[in-house]
Amino acid sequence: QVQLVESGGGLVQAGGSLRLSCAASGSIFSITAMGWYRQAPGKQRELVAAITSGGVTNYADSVKGRFTISRDNAKNTVYLQMNSLKPEDTAVYYCIAGAPREDYWGQGTQVTVSS
Repeated sequence: QVQLVESGGGLVQAGGSLRLSCAASGSIFSITAMGWYRQAPGKQRELVAAITSGGVTNYADSVKGRFTISRDNAKNTVYLQMNSLKPEDTAVYYCIAGAPREDYWGQGTQVTVSS
């Protein structure tokens, strides 16, 4: 089992920045990739960014150039630096850890961007 604890969400004005953190514990040796999804009201959950254990990253087109995903393997933590935030970035952001047998999800953290 893997446990994920997210932090860093909040309310910010458009153009501002936030950094989300996701700390993993438990069977962390099984994790092959980590990432962030988001879900806005009335919309499907979508991938925002992901990073493999080798550091390969992948981003949704809507956040390229504005968001940066990184991981600190020593701290078993993945970060999402979000810059130039837009009102359409408002959503609940979920951390995910991928393992061969299953994926693990965090509880979610709310990000609200005011115009």
